[in-house]
Parts: sequence; C-alpha cells; structure tokens
Amino acid sequence: MFIASLIAKPGTLDPALVESLRNAFGGADVVWLAPDEAAEFALPARPSNFDEVRDSVAAQADLNIVPIENRAKKMLLADMDSTMIQQECIDELAEEAGVGAHVKDITARAMNGELDFEGALIERVALLKGLPESVIDKVVADRITLMPGGKELIAQMHANGGHAALVSGGFTAFTQRVSALLGFDENRANTLVIADGELTGEVGRPILGKQAKVDALEQITERLEITEADVIAVGDGANDLGMLNRAGMGVALHAKPSVQAKCDLRINHGDLTALLYLQGYAKP
Repeated sequence: MFIASLIAKPGTLDPALVESLRNAFGGADVVWLAPDEAAEFALPARPSNFDEVRDSVAAQADLNIVPIENRAKKMLLADMDSTMIQQECIDELAEEAGVGAHVKDITARAMNGELDFEGALIERVALLKGLPESVIDKVVADRITLMPGGKELIAQMHANGGHAALVSGGFTAFTQRVSALLGFDENRANTLVIADGELTGEVGRPILGKQAKVDALEQITERLEITEADVIAVGDGANDLGMLNRAGMGVALHAKPSVQAKCDLRINHGDLTALLYLQGYAKP
C-alpha cells in the first residue's frame, strides 16, 4: 500500500483538487493533516500516470507517493545551507569580502552539479582570505535565518525517539551554531582554517563533500543499530544526491532542477514541516 501526499503553502491547498486526484487515482478516504495545507489518501499501487499528474498540479501543490510501511522514520539526516537555513553561508561570507556575486555564481553551478564540489569549494574559500574571524559571528547574527519548520521537525523526531544529524559541505563554524539552535544531536562539516584571527583562505582536509554525507548515513545508522530505510534525508544540492537516494525517504527541498530530476520526493511549496506530513504526522 501507498500514500499519496499533497502539500501546499498554508491556506492554499484546494479541497476540490484533493478530491479530484483521489477520484482519479481510485484512492481511499482523504485525511487532512493540516487544514488547507496537507492532505493524503491511501492507494493500493503507484498510478502509472503519476509523473504526468504530478507535473500537472506542480504549480498548486507538491504531489508525492510514499510507502505506508515504515513511514515514520527513526533518524533525520539533513543538509544545512538552503535547507535548514535559508542561505548559503559561503555566499554570505563572500558578501562581507566584497566578492559576493562571483562566489554566488560558483555556488549555484556547484549545487546544480555543473562543477566539481571540492574544487569549487577550494576556489571560493580562497577568495575569503584575510577576512577577520569575527565576521562569522556577524554573518550568523545579521544574515542567517532558519528555514521555517526546522524546530518543529526535530522536536517531533525526538518526541518519537528519533535522532537528528546535520551533515554539511559548509563549515563547522556555522553547523555548530545552527545545530545548537535547532536541537540536532550531532553535526559534521568542513573546517575553515584560521590563523592570527583571520581566515587563511584554506579549507581543512579531508574535504567533506557528497561521499561524506553517504559515509555519515552509513556510520550513524550502524552506530544507532538502525537501517538506512529508517532514515529521512533532506537536501537541495547535487552533493546531497548520494544520501537522498540511499535513505528510506530522500526529500529534495526547494532543490536545484538537476537534483529534483533525480529524486522521487520533492517539496517546492512547503517548508520543513512537509517532512512531518510525508511521515504521516498531523499539524499540532
């Protein structure tokens, strides 16, 4: 059995659309997880025309299908930049260094899979050489905002005995702060090398990229004695695809086009509470 999930921006999910899809798919009774925001219904099988129907409603709502079995996950594995927060930390540091536009272009291309992640990271960090270490606190205070729904997502996972890990191709200087703010159990990221109170323009080795996120999935599930099927992973960039495609639920959240094309679960209208709805949790 499967669940067809429909998620839209709060107050915009049309009940008539939900009923129309339920009738077209031959689904069971509609269950509303959040009024005019998230609804679902059970299906005996994945419809053969699902992709076409999903595309036809994409402007109105996110349509996804998930198995009923093992739906509520035991672990959250999350990217940070443009996922748990609404910015890319390296882009914000680059703005402070006066090279914002150049670095943003490289970041966008790297996250879309057009550039080698490691090479692109080395190139961008080199442009930050000479920035005072204090700029990190300034960026966190003035430029970084949390993605809506993050605290609720982690609180619900914890309430059901779950574990939350933040794994980023960004920097520990940010993941440690974001992890503490949101309540993650652990975090992994790259290290900005600092000497004499300034960024040296170098990244600590080894560099954590796509494989590091897969490694985290393998290592943490083994440590917790759970399976990869027990994990819900979320990210937006090409370097997230490894963990997204290995996890029991891999969710592309407001992701780059190339990432969405390779990921079954996609959220473009909702925020991080969508990950709760996909697991069958109703809005408190």
